[in-house]
Amino acid sequence: MAREPEKTVCQNRKARHEYFILETYEAGLVLKGTEVKSLRAGKANLKDSFARIENGELWLENMHVSPYEQGNRFNHEPKRPRKLLMHKAEIMRLWGKSREKGLAMIPLRIYFKDGRAKVELALAKGKKMYDKREDIAKRDAEREIARVARGKA
Repeated sequence: MAREPEKTVCQNRKARHEYFILETYEAGLVLKGTEVKSLRAGKANLKDSFARIENGELWLENMHVSPYEQGNRFNHEPKRPRKLLMHKAEIMRLWGKSREKGLAMIPLRIYFKDGRAKVELALAKGKKMYDKREDIAKRDAEREIARVARGKA
């Protein structure tokens, strides 16, 4: 049976600008009925969302999934906390690392893999303002070099 390719639903573009990504993990996402249809339609937003560990369970907070148009009374709360599925050992390792100063668990993207909703979770460290300026300058320099190379080629 051929595997279907991963279908990205939404990305947290701001995360790579705001944080240094140290490690990434894949976690399953527990959803209620109409949330799946909303996600398949691309109606989700990861802006300002984060993950936390509570009682040995991993939770995704502040992720907005728009209510499904045809969902009527079966619709869900758009910003409800959603449980993430990972092995207990991975959760404990994440818990230990997230206790370090300045580290956060940030979702980078939501996608469907083999019909199941997944979250790419990153262990990240916040950037200072000068780090962001440095990244912008580096990106501008690379863009300028690429432009000059295209012009001469």
